[in-house]
Amino acid sequence: MASHLVITLSLISYLFLFTSSSSSASRIILPSDSQKVSVGLYYESLCPYSAYFIINYLDKLFETDLISIVDLKLVPWGNAKLRSNNTFDCQHGPYECLLNTVEACAIDVWPDLSEHFPFINCVETLVYEHKYPQWESCFEQLGLDPKPISDCYSSGHGKELELQYAAETNTLQPPHEYVPWVVVDGEPLYEDYENFLSYICKAYKGTAVSTACSKVSVNTVSGKAKAIHPDCYESRALAIAARIKSAITQWMGQKNMVASM
Repeated sequence: MASHLVITLSLISYLFLFTSSSSSASRIILPSDSQKVSVGLYYESLCPYSAYFIINYLDKLFETDLISIVDLKLVPWGNAKLRSNNTFDCQHGPYECLLNTVEACAIDVWPDLSEHFPFINCVETLVYEHKYPQWESCFEQLGLDPKPISDCYSSGHGKELELQYAAETNTLQPPHEYVPWVVVDGEPLYEDYENFLSYICKAYKGTAVSTACSKVSVNTVSGKAKAIHPDCYESRALAIAARIKSAITQWMGQKNMVASM
């Protein structure tokens, strides 16, 4: 009798431990999920350099398994300025405000990156080709229903999304100086943003796609001609200062090269 009792208690204890272990295991996050690298792109829709970065650099994430280790967030606000009564002006005019809001609506309506990125990529391709008034053709091209975007925009929800993006952009530390402004794991890449893939590979601590980084060339870009100047600055003064700094840096590099000969 006593032996049966001991066996019964042992079985109960085993089942309790097994159940507890299973419950704990179900809450474990896989390394590939918990160790994703966060990447934020702060941009504006009609900045040609933002468009160029999106269509010729950012889409490289989708060419390999690299996207599986990245938590990518797009923030279409850029250098827009808040005015009174929650209104705002965009750097490249009203049409940019329209497309910023349309892209914000796309992110909201289709929260899955695999759904909203192709649409934004399509719109920005038209921007780069100076065909952005044809942006609605992207719905037909991708087989998307335009009504949810139209409803988002006309209802004012798109404007609310833009105000949220304004708050997020305006609280960046350090503050953004131009667009595209790329941030990897909270650290801005400044003028080296075109090499964002190498920063992702350096920041990633997992092993989910250990071979992807070695296969990606971060210095080659296929597609359209390279941009002449890489950024849309927040103000003309900052743009002039940046060009002076770039000219001085280039001159110093040439001087040092001559001196070493």
